[in-house]
Amino acid sequence: MINRIRDIRRQKGMTLADVAARCAPPTTAQTIGRLETGTRNLSLVWMNRIAAALEVDPELLVKGEAEEQAKMVARLTDMGAEALTAPRDAILPSELVGDGVQMAMSVEASAGDYRSGDQIWLRRVEPANFAKMVNRDVLAPRPGGRFVYGRLIDRDEHRMALLPPGIGHRQLVIDSPPWLAVAEMLVRKL
Repeated sequence: MINRIRDIRRQKGMTLADVAARCAPPTTAQTIGRLETGTRNLSLVWMNRIAAALEVDPELLVKGEAEEQAKMVARLTDMGAEALTAPRDAILPSELVGDGVQMAMSVEASAGDYRSGDQIWLRRVEPANFAKMVNRDVLAPRPGGRFVYGRLIDRDEHRMALLPPGIGHRQLVIDSPPWLAVAEMLVRKL
């Protein structure tokens, strides 16, 4: 069975040591390297440990022989486009997102850095983690099935201030939302 550990690890910008340290219990970078290359068998236990360390579903780590997968073939650097030494699997962005319910929002009118036709993919965050969302773009629910979207610029125990994208908008203050959804990916057709 062919595994995709290396491809996922690289796309997440992690080293072998990073993955090894995030395993529970921690292991060595050498062990992760052996599992990546197939010199050590990838058991179900190892697959679950590594998937948890990479924050992906375990089944994403393996692929069938005949499965046709999109390939990462080049990278863009300050010197221009460069071919990779060997193509590797391209992992869908939605599969690289961490824990939490995913949701999406479409942009129908340009505002700030967002263009009409963009999609903003968000991940739901519970109140215990709101402090980590300061200076991030978030979607917050409001009464009556409405929402507010903007940069979280201030928060205290009961209130949050969001600055909508675009020029000339004033900050919006909302009271104790049950959750926020933080923007994690922008999908834009070229």
